[in-house]
Amino acid sequence: MNTLTDINSSQIIELIKNNDERVLKSLYQSNFHKVEAFVLKNSGTKEHAKDVYQEAFITVWNNVKTNKFTPQNNHSLNGYLYTISKNKWMDHLRSKHYKKTVVASKLNHFEISNKETQESHDDILKENRLQGVMQAFKDLGLPCKDLLTKFYFEKKSMNTIAEELQLDAASTRNKKYRCMQKLRELALKKR
Repeated sequence: MNTLTDINSSQIIELIKNNDERVLKSLYQSNFHKVEAFVLKNSGTKEHAKDVYQEAFITVWNNVKTNKFTPQNNHSLNGYLYTISKNKWMDHLRSKHYKKTVVASKLNHFEISNKETQESHDDILKENRLQGVMQAFKDLGLPCKDLLTKFYFEKKSMNTIAEELQLDAASTRNKKYRCMQKLRELALKKR
């Protein structure tokens, strides 16, 4: 048996619960390359992909064994494994350790740590474009780069930035919004 398409979902569940080596091996091998491609596309290495996939595979295996997840068909089992792998990788990208070591070094050693910054960047991370965002930030015009640096990395308030730019707070917020839009557009082009 090379694929899981030869058996129905209830048989697969029973074979997984009984630790059938052929089914587990087939499930593992048939899904790894999709997860590896996702991790590699999103700032990871082959080693990261293996680690994330193994964690996800064990989670799926445990969830099936304990009836926390019951696949309706082979596709839902594959989709569930992929989704857990993807979520584990995104959690890793959002982690403070990753931000301090990777993002900080790639953005001139700035740290992204406050909650508002994380929320602003989560949209970008969810779109799986961290590499493109870092390159886009480098390509961003100096006025926008300066404003975003003051707000996100130097953690200055909008009122302080407004005073420095000799603008009112509302204009500064609008300018920040336009700069973030420009950053997103540049990041999309880097995909």
